[in-house]
Amino acid sequence: LMNAIKSDFGSFDAFKEQFSKAAATLFGSGWAWLVKTPAGKLEIVQESNAGNPLRNGLEPIMTCDVWEHAYYIDKRNMRPAYIEDFWKVIDWNTIAKRL
Repeated sequence: LMNAIKSDFGSFDAFKEQFSKAAATLFGSGWAWLVKTPAGKLEIVQESNAGNPLRNGLEPIMTCDVWEHAYYIDKRNMRPAYIEDFWKVIDWNTIAKRL
């Protein structure tokens, strides 16, 4: 997984920054996704509302739920703080198995 992230994003830090930005800047409700393309490349995509990358032939690897119900009770309207906490609970072993 780490090799694929470094290959497709340059570094883990660059990946984390891009993924966090995708999650933070999504207008309204939706999802930020790490996906694998049919060519095997990792990409970050945004999907609004109930959208998912399967509709576009992309394989979901990881997602961050940015619907307000996911963070409002704990973080109120502070989505960036929720996204920072998101990184603390990821099970990288499970995500690696999805590649």
